[in-house]
Amino acid sequence: MNITNKTVLITGGGSGIGFEIAKLLSQKGNKVIITGRTESKLQKAAGQLNNVSFIATNVNSETAVNSLVDRINSEYGALDILINNAGAASVYKLGVGVNAYDKAANEIQTNYLSIIRLTEKLLPILSNPAEAAIVNVTSIVAFVPGINLPTYAASKAALHSYSQALRYTLAATTNIKVFELMPPLVNTDFSEEIGGKENGMPPEEVAEGLIKGFENDEYELHIGKTADIYKLFLSSPQDALNALNQGR
Repeated sequence: MNITNKTVLITGGGSGIGFEIAKLLSQKGNKVIITGRTESKLQKAAGQLNNVSFIATNVNSETAVNSLVDRINSEYGALDILINNAGAASVYKLGVGVNAYDKAANEIQTNYLSIIRLTEKLLPILSNPAEAAIVNVTSIVAFVPGINLPTYAASKAALHSYSQALRYTLAATTNIKVFELMPPLVNTDFSEEIGGKENGMPPEEVAEGLIKGFENDEYELHIGKTADIYKLFLSSPQDALNALNQGR
C-alpha cells in the first residue's frame, strides 16, 4: 500500500504509539490529524511535528464523534487512513470486590464499541479514495489474556474478532484494507503501571512495524514478542497463557 500523500486520522495520537505513528506518517508526506480528550496535550504533540493538526474529542461520546466526522468532511474533504488507537485499561486481578463490571464497561466502550461507531460513520468517506485503510490497534493479550488486565484483554480479543470480520467483508465490496496492529508490552505512560517502563518495547518500533505492514500489505501485524506468543498459542494455548503471565 502506498503511504504518501494521504490524509490520516489517528485517535489517541497525542502520546505513545499514536504519536510515534503520527511522526512517521507525517515524515512521509502525509497530512495527519490526531485526536484525544486533552486539547493542551494534542497541541503540544502537534507542535513537535510537521503537517499535523489536531481535534480534541471524546470517542465515547456520540455527539463528539458526530462533530468529528462533520469536521473531517468539511475541513479536509477526504480521508484515506483511519487508525483506531485510543484505548483504556484497568490493572487488577479478578476476585471478590474488585468492581470488575464497571472496569469492563469502560474498557469495552472505549476499546471496542467506540471503534465500531467511529469506523461505521467514517466508512462513506473512506470509500472515496482509490486506496484506503483502517488500522485497529489491539494487543498481544487479544490472543492470551494477561491476568492483571483481564477485561482489557477481553476487549482487545473482541476487537481482534471484529477486525477479522471487517477485513473479510470490506475486501469483497470496497477498496478499504483492514490492518491490525498487535504490539506486546510497550514503554508508554499508558503501560507504566504494568511495567512498561522497565520491560516494554519502544513505541517507535511499534510504529515502524506498522509502516512495514503498510508497505508489504501485511494485515495482521504481530510486533515483537507477540509473534512468539502467537506461535506458542497455536501449539499450546495453556503454555502461552503460562508464559505470558509468568511471575505475575
